[in-house]
Amino acid sequence: MNLSTPIEELAYVGPAYQKRLRKLGIKNVRDLLFHFPHRYEDFSEIILISEIKLNETCCIQGKILEVKNTKTWKKRMILTQAIVEDKTGAIKVVWFNQPYLINVLKEGNLVCLAGKVTRGKEGLYLSSPAYEKIHPISDIGLTHTGRIVPIYPETEGLSSRWLRFIIKPLLLKFRKTIPESLPEKIIESNKLLPLAEALWQIHFPDSLNLAKKAKERFSFEELFIISLFVLRERQKLAKESAIPIPLNLPLLKKFVNSLPFKLTDAQKRSAWEILKDIEKPRPMNRLLEGDVGSGKTVVAVMAALNVAKAGFQVALMAPTEILAKQHFQNISKLLENFNLKIGLLTSKEKPEGKVDISVGTHALIQEGVKFKNLALVILDEQHRFGVEQRAKLCQKSGFKTRLIPHLLSMTATPIPRTLALSIYGDLDLSLIDELPKGRKKIITKVIPPEARQKAYAFIRKEVKNGKQVFVICPRIEPEKNQQKITSWAEVKAVKEEYNKLSKKVFPDLKIGMLHGRMKVEEKEKIMKDFKERKIDILVSTSVVEVGIDIPNASLMMIEGAERFGLSQLHQFRGRVGRGKFQSFCFLFTDSPSKKTQQRLKALLSSENGFELAEKDLEIRGPGDLFGSRQWGIPDLAMASLKDIFLVEKTKNSAKEILAKDPELKKYPILRRKLEEFQQRIHLE
Repeated sequence: MNLSTPIEELAYVGPAYQKRLRKLGIKNVRDLLFHFPHRYEDFSEIILISEIKLNETCCIQGKILEVKNTKTWKKRMILTQAIVEDKTGAIKVVWFNQPYLINVLKEGNLVCLAGKVTRGKEGLYLSSPAYEKIHPISDIGLTHTGRIVPIYPETEGLSSRWLRFIIKPLLLKFRKTIPESLPEKIIESNKLLPLAEALWQIHFPDSLNLAKKAKERFSFEELFIISLFVLRERQKLAKESAIPIPLNLPLLKKFVNSLPFKLTDAQKRSAWEILKDIEKPRPMNRLLEGDVGSGKTVVAVMAALNVAKAGFQVALMAPTEILAKQHFQNISKLLENFNLKIGLLTSKEKPEGKVDISVGTHALIQEGVKFKNLALVILDEQHRFGVEQRAKLCQKSGFKTRLIPHLLSMTATPIPRTLALSIYGDLDLSLIDELPKGRKKIITKVIPPEARQKAYAFIRKEVKNGKQVFVICPRIEPEKNQQKITSWAEVKAVKEEYNKLSKKVFPDLKIGMLHGRMKVEEKEKIMKDFKERKIDILVSTSVVEVGIDIPNASLMMIEGAERFGLSQLHQFRGRVGRGKFQSFCFLFTDSPSKKTQQRLKALLSSENGFELAEKDLEIRGPGDLFGSRQWGIPDLAMASLKDIFLVEKTKNSAKEILAKDPELKKYPILRRKLEEFQQRIHLE
């Protein structure tokens, strides 16, 4: 047996358990050993039975005097009852609906029990405690009681108790033979636990402090790998060549003067950074980050115009067909006086002849699509694309020599500083941190259940005055232990809201529905109708069409607001307020929790997406901000991204190593880990 041994070959892991383990992403011994607890229960203090107190959770050891099963006729429940004694006294122990325990626990057995003390008719008893037999000659020690006990991420039919039972013997067998992946110097200089010790202490810690130290070691390692990955990408890119595009100042002045609005200082600064970057003979790798409605597209169009007029091609890739069409229309309008051929390429639209600026979806990287001299690639909402797609676009540049297109990514998702430093470390950052002049502040209100009818009356008034309304439904939260939220659940939420609003609340208004499971044609028709004011209220899922622009929409209503992150709520809010009217955002919530109120109040007091992203990171963590599943980033690393000092530390350590050994020849294990990470990751 070794670390690559599949779970199918392990004792006690039959077909049912194999299926459950796979749900948690566990396929082999290594995966099991690196399936870390997410919390601990401290049962390390063993007390005497005479010291037991009501309502306290305690851990005792003693001998079973008697054990039996009885039935309660009222609730039709089987009770397993035992009497356990130590030198100071005896206590009754009760388990509910676990009749098999009578075959496990026998009279005379020495046991360790950990659970809550409750009062019954006959006095105090231990209610459904964790149990464990004490074997005087066992060298494995206590596992489920009498110590700090690990609680793991679980799935249906797979308990932490079972995971402890499987993991502990494997840990005893392998932990000392797993090769250390971090260089010794880095372990010493950062005061980290060595791998063998960290593995034991994260699963079965001797103290909570050692559990913390073990977590720190693995957090450091995961962030360190991310830093290495990011820095090596940057190094690779620095060796590549790109076409230097000279800055055509008269052309850009003409374009800026043709605009019906004034550029903000942030737009001018960002455009200058981008245009200066593409003058260089190495590929630009820049992320343009700005709040919803801050005018990122105009800045990207300036770069596209400069490149196209220099005789080269530009490709803009958007995540959905509706968004691609919207970009195509906006860019065509902005550049109508500049004599350029702009083409749209989606699964339905095909390009014709030579195109200066191609706008499209993933269709841009299809087999038959070829470019003649692609010098600039613009990605919208870039973290929704994988590395492979970007590489494919770059390979299609059409140059005979190896020249890589300049890359500009755009995102409206504000990225906190720690994320920018670590995950986006290979990208240069341009920030548009101000909104266009003259925008009216969106009035945001939290609507508790008792104010719902009043809010509905206000919405009806807005519609009667010719305005339109967005309604966003939360995705249904997953069942406990469910790994993935199905898009069916989102559809269900939207359909229920649509039925409620169209039949009960606003039967006299025109209501439309939009969700991700509709065909593209259906979605396009709904959006067209909404734009043409044939729909008053559009009920939509949270995931559909982030960049949709409806200037006549003046009200955003968000159901179950507590289920979204602050950044997401801020993005929804940015869908309105794009026209000349006063706009509103109503946050509907039934949650009385203090934390919910605190989070939603942060949204009321702040209009700045960057500020909110930092608050969101503090309150909820980056996994919720971006969805760690889709990023392929381990949970521990995701959680550690809150820690700016740790991020800086790992970055510096990665720089140090790469400066001395760019190819990591002296560190084969580290190099292998990095390769594994590259296969797994979908960073963009």
